Amino acid sequence: MATVTSLSFCGVAQSPSDRKLCLSSSARCLLSNSDAFRVRSSFSFHSISFRASNSSSRFVVHCMSSGSGKFSSPPPVSETKLKFLNSYKRPIPSIYNTVLQELIVQQHLMRYKKTYRYDAVFALGFVTVYDQLMEGYPSDDDREAIFQAYINALNEDPQQGDAEKLEMWARAQNSSSLVDFSSKAGEIEDILKDIADRAGGNGSFSYSRFFAVGLFRLLELANATEPTILEKLCGALNIDKRSVDRDLDVYRNLLSKLVQAKELLKEYVEREKKKQEERSEPQKANEAVKNCLAENQYATKY
Repeated sequence: MATVTSLSFCGVAQSPSDRKLCLSSSARCLLSNSDAFRVRSSFSFHSISFRASNSSSRFVVHCMSSGSGKFSSPPPVSETKLKFLNSYKRPIPSIYNTVLQELIVQQHLMRYKKTYRYDAVFALGFVTVYDQLMEGYPSDDDREAIFQAYINALNEDPQQGDAEKLEMWARAQNSSSLVDFSSKAGEIEDILKDIADRAGGNGSFSYSRFFAVGLFRLLELANATEPTILEKLCGALNIDKRSVDRDLDVYRNLLSKLVQAKELLKEYVEREKKKQEERSEPQKANEAVKNCLAENQYATKY
């Protein structure tokens, strides 16, 4: 199937006639660090599955750009949303648009925090989240265009390559080398060292659930499935593992509900298509009868 912010799904309401999808925004489910979610003492690596799709790589190639401190006067949320709508003017199916609109609002609030600072793990988490949320979108080209519009609306650069570099690096690692980045030299190792330094209190670091999902994506790419590796990596990066466990659990639940909603939407579309076909059958029969009568009249006349 890496920062969806605050979304919840109220599920599917059923009526005798048909079922309707009910997606609603809730108060900051993925970007906030609310204590309303239970902190788990351990995390199972098999509870989340980031599935790669044929079109996902195009999003992994693109990352968000650096820094936020350059904005002395952050724009209002309405301006960010308007930039997105002006950049991508085609209609978006409601099941995706509901998520995107809530996501862009929450990410706007995070983007313009004084403590915000872009990093590659955050970028990898975001593109993973986006890919999973938009999985099954009718057009790959439109998914790409929406992604570009979304990132540009946040005054970020969608053409960076950090997430792709991080993915390639992680694929070449194992459980030991992934955690032991601090003793090695290299571009990605330096990025991780900088994160660890800032998270340890020597600079600006703002933890988010994008970051948590990005961490897990690294472990998955490195095939580091041992439950202790996440704890070791969090320790090496000076990140609170309890927060990561909690946020991954929230993300897993969100994706599960999204999958269910998409399945119900698919069923609804197929059912409506079948109804339309059934309604068209009598019309086709009438047209066939008319054509037959017309042919008979023509044959009788001549």
